Amino acid sequence: MKCPYCNEADTKVIDSRPAEDNSSIRRHRQCERCGKRFTTYEKLETMPLMVIKKDNSREAYDRSKIEAGIIQSCHKRPVSTQQINSVIDEIENRVFNMEEKEVPTSVIGELVMDKLKELDEVAYVRFASVYREFKDVNTFMEELAKLLKQ
Repeated sequence: MKCPYCNEADTKVIDSRPAEDNSSIRRHRQCERCGKRFTTYEKLETMPLMVIKKDNSREAYDRSKIEAGIIQSCHKRPVSTQQINSVIDEIENRVFNMEEKEVPTSVIGELVMDKLKELDEVAYVRFASVYREFKDVNTFMEELAKLLKQ
């Protein structure tokens, strides 16, 4: 690491500890030439997760899109914000643990539906009706029949 004061390349680490956000490491360093001290932050560089949409276009993963869909499905249902955040965290963990650089929206959508089915059946049917693009009442009834069989 170069010294910001004299541009010397030789610096030593005096102290290392996790930063306040726990996503990086804070290092106190001292220049070997001028003796001045400075702080650096070291963070893991990751590739962004890309989502493959139905039309095969790609966009960066966005947690807020999952959150918006779940919140809309749970509108006026007895589901707390904490439960919603917990479901989103579980979905995110599953998606990121796949260790894929690209994930189809269909995979994410199915994970959301599985979690909503456990959380609240009405929210599940609401989400499924939009996600699966129910065209008529018969499609809607078929999904309800599947839900009742379980």
